[in-house]
Amino acid sequence: MKLSRIALVVVVGLLAAFPLFAADAVVISDTGYFEGNLPAITVGLRGIMYAQIDVLLSPVDLHSGMYGGTVANPANALATIIAALKGPDGRVRIPGFYDDVVALTDAERAALAALPFDEEAYRAAIPVSSLVGEAGFTTLERKGARPTLDVNGIWGGFQGEGAKTIIPAHAHAKISTRLVANQDAATVFAALRDFVAEIAAPGVTVRTTYIHGGEPSLTPADHPATQAAARAIEAVHGVAPVYVREGGSIPVTAAFDHSLGLPVVLLGFTQPSCNAHAPNEYLLLDNFEQGTRVIVRLWDELTALRA
Repeated sequence: MKLSRIALVVVVGLLAAFPLFAADAVVISDTGYFEGNLPAITVGLRGIMYAQIDVLLSPVDLHSGMYGGTVANPANALATIIAALKGPDGRVRIPGFYDDVVALTDAERAALAALPFDEEAYRAAIPVSSLVGEAGFTTLERKGARPTLDVNGIWGGFQGEGAKTIIPAHAHAKISTRLVANQDAATVFAALRDFVAEIAAPGVTVRTTYIHGGEPSLTPADHPATQAAARAIEAVHGVAPVYVREGGSIPVTAAFDHSLGLPVVLLGFTQPSCNAHAPNEYLLLDNFEQGTRVIVRLWDELTALRA
């Protein structure tokens, strides 16, 4: 367990231990509005499991003419491992990966389908040539309600200009999974580690290391705290919010839910085009002003629940 995760557990434990910190709900404003800048409440966030795979052969690179055909190649071995993690249908092939996934109900799928989502505009705004993902699910379902596995980076061997005939001494990859209720980061890591060890080619040493993780969260749209936020939005904007599931992760959300037993209202105000996690990330002034009014109204609504 990383130091940051230990600190989080300690802080949440202290909050639970002292009546001074008793609360009815938690409000986190680290989410945003829906496509088209429509007022929205996020009811679901995916968790995360982040790991590194190291494939090791020798202390130094080897001459590919002298040793090629007699030893394993870590880059080739890593490529084989990565290719085995996910099928062409978008399904993760790690045994047990989907065992704890809470399937979407027909009503939940209908609610996602009813959202005013322009798939072509979404694709063009990225921009990419096509949208792909797990077969049998829509883009919105794959984006916020289904788990994923992605390679975040690969390195090893010669990468400069020109040619250098070597067999790399080692090769590496960063792997992340986004998790949905009720998946557990530690369980998913153990499954990844065991699967990688099983499929690794002979002649190399393979090490899979846990880097960090966080659990998914899901707050019912009909919870009184969520509905208080909905009334606050409607009072300010004049329209009812839509309810969405986002693909990102805020691990502390699950900690508040599981450790303190508190509902979490994810009520943020960024516009979809905010360049999140990119250069020149920004917030529209109208969203800032209206968001401030929504939060003020929300405190009144939450107070009224206790009257």
